Amino acid sequence: HFVKKAAPVSGVESLMDYEVTWTAKAKQNTSGAIDVELNLRALVPVMSLCPCSKEISEYGAHNQRSHVTMSVELDPQTKMTVEDLVAAAESQASSELWGLLKRPDEKWVTERAYDNPKFVEDLVRDVAGQLKDDERILSLVVEAENFESIHNHSAYAKISLTK
Repeated sequence: HFVKKAAPVSGVESLMDYEVTWTAKAKQNTSGAIDVELNLRALVPVMSLCPCSKEISEYGAHNQRSHVTMSVELDPQTKMTVEDLVAAAESQASSELWGLLKRPDEKWVTERAYDNPKFVEDLVRDVAGQLKDDERILSLVVEAENFESIHNHSAYAKISLTK
C-alpha cells in the first residue's frame, strides 16, 4: 500500500510504502445467517530513540528504524482505512518516516525523535492505548521490533487486547 506523504518542513512529496493484509472469513452460523470476520494487518516503519541513551549521553542518543505491526479484528459493519492504522503507529513513534527528506526535514525528524524517546515496550503500549477505545476494533495485537543500531540484537514487544 502506497501513501503520498509531504515532508514535514520542505513539503517535498514522496511515496511511503506499507505492508498491508486484509482477510475476510464468512461462515454460516447455526441459525443459517452468515457471520463475517474482517481483519486488517499493517506493518508501519517508524523511528525510535532510546530514552536510556538520551539520559546518559552528553551528545545525543542512539536511534533506529522500527516496525510496528498492528493486527485488528474489525466490526464488519464499520469502516476503517489502512491510513487509520498507519496514523496510530506514526503518531506514537519517536518519529514517523518519509521516503524523501531534505536537510531541513532531516533536522526536524532528528529533533522530533530526540524530544520523544521511546523504548519498544512504550511504543506498543502507546499504540495499543490509542486503538483500544476505537469502537470499530473488536480485538487487536500490536507488535514492535526495533532494529537496534548499537546492539547486535533487535528489541521486541507485543500486546494483545480483546474487547
